[in-house]
Amino acid sequence: MTQISTTDNPNWWREAIIYQVYPRSFLDTDGDGVGDLAGVTEKLDYIASLGVDIVWLSPFFKSPMADFGYDIEDYCDVDPLFGDLADFDRMVAKAHGLGLKIMIDQVMSHTSDTHKWFVESRANRDNPKSDWYVWADPLPDGNPPNNWLSVFGGSSWQWDTRRKQYYLHNFLVSQPQLNFHNPLVQQAHLDAQRFWLERGVDGVRMDACVFHFHDRQLRSNPPALVRDTSTVTDVNPYGMQAHLYDKTQPENIAFLERVRAQLNEFGAVSIGEISSDDALAQMSEYTEGGNKLHMAYSFNLLTPVFNAAHVRRQVEEFNERVKDGWASWSVGNHDAIRVATRWGGANPAPGFTKLVLAMQLSLKGTPCLYQGDELGLSEADVPYELLQDPYGKTFWPEFKGRDGCRTPMPWTADAPHAGFTDGAPWLPVDAAHIKAAVDLQDRDHDSMLNFQRRFIALRRATPQLTRGEIAFFDAPEPILALRRNLVGHVSVLAAFNLSDTEVSFDWPATDGAAQMQVDGLPGSAQQGRVTLPPYGAWFGTLPADR
Repeated sequence: MTQISTTDNPNWWREAIIYQVYPRSFLDTDGDGVGDLAGVTEKLDYIASLGVDIVWLSPFFKSPMADFGYDIEDYCDVDPLFGDLADFDRMVAKAHGLGLKIMIDQVMSHTSDTHKWFVESRANRDNPKSDWYVWADPLPDGNPPNNWLSVFGGSSWQWDTRRKQYYLHNFLVSQPQLNFHNPLVQQAHLDAQRFWLERGVDGVRMDACVFHFHDRQLRSNPPALVRDTSTVTDVNPYGMQAHLYDKTQPENIAFLERVRAQLNEFGAVSIGEISSDDALAQMSEYTEGGNKLHMAYSFNLLTPVFNAAHVRRQVEEFNERVKDGWASWSVGNHDAIRVATRWGGANPAPGFTKLVLAMQLSLKGTPCLYQGDELGLSEADVPYELLQDPYGKTFWPEFKGRDGCRTPMPWTADAPHAGFTDGAPWLPVDAAHIKAAVDLQDRDHDSMLNFQRRFIALRRATPQLTRGEIAFFDAPEPILALRRNLVGHVSVLAAFNLSDTEVSFDWPATDGAAQMQVDGLPGSAQQGRVTLPPYGAWFGTLPADR
């Protein structure tokens, strides 16, 4: 497979494709029911066969696993569940040998309450790390200092009997918030990041990066004028506040500039997770100028909203707001209901996931793909008694948490637990997923897996889809029609039918266009009229001056 050149192309990451691995659910090699780094190493050839460039690994650091690795106890060590540093080094070496880059998940805003920093900080009010976390006195009536809420439910303040103060936690009670106003905290994180960069890491995904700083005055948030349902469901009161003071503070800009300067030393790249009231504005602010994040993604395409107007609005508004920043468009990850179910319904139509992938990879930006979506996996139904996610347990039954998108990868249809483990899996393998196992799809030309491989190869061979400018055509719902233009190349036109019924519409620019052969996406254009079957798409080329 031809890899993107990084030596003569400083912006290679704009043409790249990211593939997210959730290690707990990828492949278990030691029979404990939890995936591990050796399992990732074993399947790197498979990942390379997809045609992707960057492998983003969800956290594998030492952790009590209250939030499955997003509660870190030691930033510079591997949790024994996943292996050890030698396993990590072997994984990096093999990935680099295959032309793949490794991106780790940096969780900077908070630690586990078992981290040695917090153990020291909470001991008393006058130890060297007493202000490494966000501590506050109670109000005169004993209540927390303000109205800030936790994403995972309830107040974001927890009373601590040792210091007789509240500490801030934006997520679980066991995930205390670090105080980034303390420069020693910032430097500690930069030192931890350098540890991994020196081990050969090629990039970092920055988790919850809008949460680094808080308002020093601890002002209460006002009510939201429009309720946020992009980052939380409507059963969560977190969306009822306008989050002006508990995140997205201006001091974060200078810290991100420090992160970028260090990444530049190693030629490493970054992607930030943006979950804010105006995510597109934050994506723009955090990526423009070439001195902060390389790229950022939001939850705006991870919501249940699926129509052409919504997709077009996200791309156009970002492009309008940003000068030279860059977006990463993601339709699936470890925090969202699988896209096949979220947008396709309980029984997604044949070809639906192919349509979604082609659309995602045709937008201007770096695509981020989630493990299992290349198989078209649906959201797994995990019964309450097997539920692991504390977020889901809090908001059950209206919100079932994130376990449904985190169930094990099905590798071999006729093996126990679909080849994921020889033991008892930490989450059950969904019966429907066994029919979509990798070994079955691998030998089926028309499978989602092989379609993804072909379309990624097409994208790599079509620079207009990676580097070209984007413009949208005013087509009726449910049609998303766009044009990608790149100097020195013909224009690429594309139309996507986001519905389960056949649609025809007039697009005069297609008259005389040469149809591109995209195996697996039926559609046609004749005399300026495009006809698309259910969840079909059409691609064509046209001289740039037309």
